[in-house]
Amino acid sequence: MAKKRSGGGLTGTQQAAKFLGVSVLAGAVLAGIALPAAGALGLAAKGTVEGFDEIPANLKTPPLSQRTTILDNKGGTIAQVYSRDRTVVPLADISPYMQKAIVAIEDGRFYEHGAIDLKGVLRAMNKNATSGGVAQGASTLTQQYVKNVFVEEAGDDPDKVAEATQQTIGRKVKELKYAIQVEEELGKKKILENYLNITFFGQQAYGIEAAAKRYFSKPAKDLTLDESAMLAGIVQSPSRYDPVNDAQEAKKRRNTVLQRMADVKDISQAEADKAKEVPIKLSVSKPKNGCITAVDGAGFFCDYVREVFLSDPVFGKTKEERAKLWNQGGLTVQTTLDPQSQKATQASIKEHVYQKDSVATAVTLVQPGSGKILAMGQSKPYGFGDNETQINFSVNRQMGGSNFGFPVGSTFKPFLAAAAIEGGKPPTQQYPSPYEMDYPASVQTCSGKPWVNDPKNPAHLENENESESGPYALRDAMAKSVNTYFVQMLGDIGMCPVSQMTDRLNVRQGNGDKLPMLPSALTLGSTGISPLTMASAYAAFANRGTYCSPIAIESIKKPDGSSVPVPKTSCSQAMSQTTADSINTLLRGVIDSGTGAEAGLKDRDNAGKTGTTDARKNAWFVGYTSNLSAAVWVGSPSQRVEMNNITIGGQFQEQVYGGQVPGPIWRDAMTGALQGQDSPPFVRVDIPDGGQKTTDPVPGTAGNNNDKSKNKGKHKPKPGGGDNKPPNRGGQPPFPGISFPPGVIGGDGGGWPQ
Repeated sequence: MAKKRSGGGLTGTQQAAKFLGVSVLAGAVLAGIALPAAGALGLAAKGTVEGFDEIPANLKTPPLSQRTTILDNKGGTIAQVYSRDRTVVPLADISPYMQKAIVAIEDGRFYEHGAIDLKGVLRAMNKNATSGGVAQGASTLTQQYVKNVFVEEAGDDPDKVAEATQQTIGRKVKELKYAIQVEEELGKKKILENYLNITFFGQQAYGIEAAAKRYFSKPAKDLTLDESAMLAGIVQSPSRYDPVNDAQEAKKRRNTVLQRMADVKDISQAEADKAKEVPIKLSVSKPKNGCITAVDGAGFFCDYVREVFLSDPVFGKTKEERAKLWNQGGLTVQTTLDPQSQKATQASIKEHVYQKDSVATAVTLVQPGSGKILAMGQSKPYGFGDNETQINFSVNRQMGGSNFGFPVGSTFKPFLAAAAIEGGKPPTQQYPSPYEMDYPASVQTCSGKPWVNDPKNPAHLENENESESGPYALRDAMAKSVNTYFVQMLGDIGMCPVSQMTDRLNVRQGNGDKLPMLPSALTLGSTGISPLTMASAYAAFANRGTYCSPIAIESIKKPDGSSVPVPKTSCSQAMSQTTADSINTLLRGVIDSGTGAEAGLKDRDNAGKTGTTDARKNAWFVGYTSNLSAAVWVGSPSQRVEMNNITIGGQFQEQVYGGQVPGPIWRDAMTGALQGQDSPPFVRVDIPDGGQKTTDPVPGTAGNNNDKSKNKGKHKPKPGGGDNKPPNRGGQPPFPGISFPPGVIGGDGGGWPQ
C-alpha cells in the first residue's frame, strides 16, 4: 500500500524520527499526550528513541466485538446478546454531518497532519506551561483510535483495561508508533470509519450505529446536524455529557461542537446558530441485551445455546478460545427452536402452572431422528426478580441446570422393560407382583459383585393400591405402573443390562454422572435426571430404537458471511426395532387405559409414561408421537414442597399424580406443536395380556408374600413409583450400608437435598 504523506512533505515515519530526535521530546510529547511535563524533563531523548525503535512495527487490530443474533429455525429473532452493543457500518452509512462533527471537535486538523500534529503539540505545550498543569492535550484522532484498539483488545478484563489506559510515557510512545503505522497503511477515510465504529458513546453503545439507535432510534446514516453534534460531544466524557441524565449539559456540549464546526468552515455560522436553537429531542431505545430479552419464554433455550457454544470443542480447543469467539460476537446463530412448538409449550405452561406457584414446571420437546430441540420452557421465567430464576430446570448442571436434576419415578420403567426385552424376555413376561415385598435378596451388577439387601433390616416396597396384587404380565403392569413387578424384573435380569441400555440412551444423572448401581435408581427412578435427557431418550422409542443426541444449533455465520462449524447430532442404535416397537405398544396402553389417560392426544398415535416420586415432590409425564417427544416435570426446585393439598395453576389438587398435572401440560403443548402436521402411526406389535399365569417365585426375589405380619419391624420405604395414590414415607435409607451424597436422603422415588 502506498504510504500516505503527512504535513510538510514528510512521511509519517520521517516526521516521527525528526520529531523524536529533538531534545524537547520529554516536554513536547508529554504535552502532546496530556501529561504534565514537570517530573519528566530528565527523560533522556536517546533512551526514548531506542525504546521507540524496539516497539513491534505491526499493530494487530482485534475484530470489533459486536452483537450476536440468535434466531429460531424459521429465521425469527429469539434474542440478541453481546458484551458490547455494536454494529459495524461502512463510512458511506454514516451521516456526513457526523463525520464532520467528530473531526471538528476531536481533531480539527485531521486531514492536514500525519499521526502527530506538531502544531497541536506546541499549542498544548504553551497552554499547559501557562496553566502549570494539564489544561490541554494534542492526541490526534488516529492516536485516539489506537488507544481504543488497546482497550478493545483488553475486553472485559479490568487489569488489561487499566493497562491499556494508563497515563504513562511508555504507553503513549507505543501508541504514537502504532499511530504512524495506521496513518501509513489505512489512510484518513478508513481511520475515520474505524474510529466511529470503535469509540464509546455512553449508555452501553459502542460505535456510531449503536449510538444512533440508542439515543435517536434511527440508523447512523440518517442523523441530522444537531443530532450528530450531540453524539460527537459525548465522546470526550460519556458520563458527563450523557443527554439521558443531563440534557442541559449535553446541549451545552452540543453547541460547542456546532460552533467548532462553523469555526473550521464545515458549516456556516447561520447553520450553527439555527442548530443551537433546536432542543435536545431524544427517542431512546433501551438496551436489549441477553437471554433475558428472549421472546416466547425462550430465555432458557437461549442460555442453553450459549452454554453449548462455550463448552463444545467444535468452537475452539480451549475454554478461552471459545469465550473469545463468543465475546467478539457479530455472529448469526440459527437454532433448532421451532416458534410454533415454543409458543404452544409456553402457552400450556402458563395455563397449567402459574409463575407464583410454590412449585414449577419445565417442558422440553425434541424431534426423534434428528435430536433437534424444538422447544424449551418453564414456569419460573428467566430473570432476577421474584419467582424468576437463571437455573434451567430442563438441562443438566454443567449446562446451567439444577445441581442434581429431578427424580423421575416410574417414567424410568420403560428403560428397564426395554433392557429386558432386548435381552430376550418376551413382552408377555409375567411376575408374581405382590402388593408388597422385600427388595430382592441380591441383584447382579456389572462388576460381578452383587448388590445385597440387608437381611437384618431389608429394604421393602409396596404398590400404590392394595388391589394391585399379581400375578401381572408386562402390558398390564406397565399400564398400572406396578412397582413390585418391575423390581422382580430387575431381580431376574440384573442391573447390568439396564445400565447398558441407559448408557446407550445417554441417560445420566443431572450432575452428569452415570446412574448408580442401585435397585431404586434402575427400577423406580430415584435418581435425578433432566427433562431434556428424558425427552431425548424417549425419542429413541419413537425412532424405532435409534437414539440421536440433542442439538440446539443449525448453523452459525460470522459477520463476513463465512460459516462456523457447528456440532452435529450423533445417532446410534440403542435397541432393536422390535424392542422399540414393543415399548411403543406398551406405552400406548398407558395412555389408552392406564395412568396417562388424561394426557392422550386425539387422532394420532401417541405413547407415554407417568411418574410420581416419594411424598409427591416430583411428578412427570414423558411421551411421544412418531415425530415429536416431550418431557414434562412438575415439582419443587428445592425439593421441599410435597404436592398434597396444593393449588397449582389456580386449581386445587388433593394429590398430584404424573398423569394429572404433567399429563395435561404435555397434551396441550404437543397438540399445539403438532397442529397442521401428520404423525405416522407406530409399527404395531400384538402384545396380549399374557397367557398362563404363574405364581412361581422369581429367582432372587422374595416371592409372592402378602403376609404383612411377617414384615413387622422391618423397614418399609414407600417407592412412590406408582401413580395411583401417594405412598407412605419411610424413615430410613432403603439400602442399609449404602452411602448417599451429603444432604441426600435415600429412598425409592426420591427424597432429595433439603
